[in-house]
Amino acid sequence: MNFTSIDFLIFFPATVLVYFLFPPKIRWVVLLASSYFFYINVKPVYVFLLLGVTTSTYFLAILMGSTRNENRRRAYAITNIILVLLPLGFYKYFPDINTGMRNLLQHFGLRWPLPDISLILPIGISFYTFTSIGYTMDVYNEEIEPERHFGIFSLFISFFPLLLAGPIERAPHMLPQFRKPHRFNYDMAVSGFRLMLWGYLMKLVAADRIHIYLYNVMADVPRYSGFTLLVASYLHPFEIYADFGGYSLIAMGCARVLGLEVMNNFNRPFFATSIAELWRRWHISLILWLTDYVYTPLAFYFRRFKIWGIVISIIITFVLSGLWHAAAWTFLTWGLLQGIFLSVEALTRNRRDDFQNKYQLRKKRWFRFLSILTTITLLAASDIFGNAKDVPQALEILHKIVTHPVGHLFLFEVHTFVLGVSGALLILVKDFLDEYYPDQFHLMDHRNPLIRYFAYSSIVLLILLFGVFDGGQFIYFHF
Repeated sequence: MNFTSIDFLIFFPATVLVYFLFPPKIRWVVLLASSYFFYINVKPVYVFLLLGVTTSTYFLAILMGSTRNENRRRAYAITNIILVLLPLGFYKYFPDINTGMRNLLQHFGLRWPLPDISLILPIGISFYTFTSIGYTMDVYNEEIEPERHFGIFSLFISFFPLLLAGPIERAPHMLPQFRKPHRFNYDMAVSGFRLMLWGYLMKLVAADRIHIYLYNVMADVPRYSGFTLLVASYLHPFEIYADFGGYSLIAMGCARVLGLEVMNNFNRPFFATSIAELWRRWHISLILWLTDYVYTPLAFYFRRFKIWGIVISIIITFVLSGLWHAAAWTFLTWGLLQGIFLSVEALTRNRRDDFQNKYQLRKKRWFRFLSILTTITLLAASDIFGNAKDVPQALEILHKIVTHPVGHLFLFEVHTFVLGVSGALLILVKDFLDEYYPDQFHLMDHRNPLIRYFAYSSIVLLILLFGVFDGGQFIYFHF
């Protein structure tokens, strides 16, 4: 079931109604049943993977909590991490490994016994796998006690707003909320519907329009000018933000209507003044997860190398992030570039701080604008690899941008291009106002009800008039 489907627009209000009709103490049952119904409607057979990950994590965490023997605790933690990673690894990486082995052996005149295998990645598997691993590590590190209520724990792993693409929530934040006897809160419900409304606009009006344009450009790269490819390269990060940021807002809004708070996944990332700040604003839940469970242990292990230990840890973390997106040279290159950008910033931070403080550059608007533009440009350049079908195509795009930066701009369908760019600009304007004028220009929560309802009506009208309602799934469903 997709957030943008008619089925969901029927499912969610029905869930909210039944949820608040049930006695508060057993409302978790409604959420658990709704979550599994939601996932079964995506692909019924994959519910057994979700159940397997849930059951494995629940019982091995209980075993961890029942012993003080460190070796046993470590063995239980490692066992569960391996068990929950096996399905993800098999579906996500085995087809590529299989093809690679076959091609390698054929190069030496040898035969590989397995044919080409194509598997459909179960939607949401990366996100509930990461949720499970995070919980396992929190129990192992004794940051939380293992949850002994199997129903509540199952809800934590499968909560439908977060199940397919996050945010990747943590047990200390969510488990207590599932136990609370929530009652209907009008203010939270209104706030949640606002988030959902803006999320739908981001997805349907901006992301899906930009996607149509980028799909046609990337389908025939040699045909287009460097200028077209440059525009497309800058639009791609906006497509991801509008798509994934829109999904995250809808997920937050759904939870809030139900009386639950989940973490914000994006914080106006296109106003970051450095790559490090960008990653504190972009896909926040994943970055926090990588920081806690990958980067921090690596940095501790490499601490004897001092600043170079930090550099090694950063690069390994982002290379792994790239490989999480896909087992492809394009995403490995993308991750390596992010690691290099962050490492350069880490190595030069003191000198840059001294220089900026000396000339008071942080107070100058032109310097902030230049820093923001540089950050977006570095992101767009690295995302060329994430959007290309292979490394040669990415290098061809970069070569044409650098050597032939002018030329005719391909528009495909003019109205699609204009609407996509206009949607991105609208999102950018809203983020600008929220970033620099947070106490002004609040239309959707204005004191005057006429202004509020005008804002709601305008957004609904924009969605109905210009939304793409057959745009398919959200981008991160594929990861």
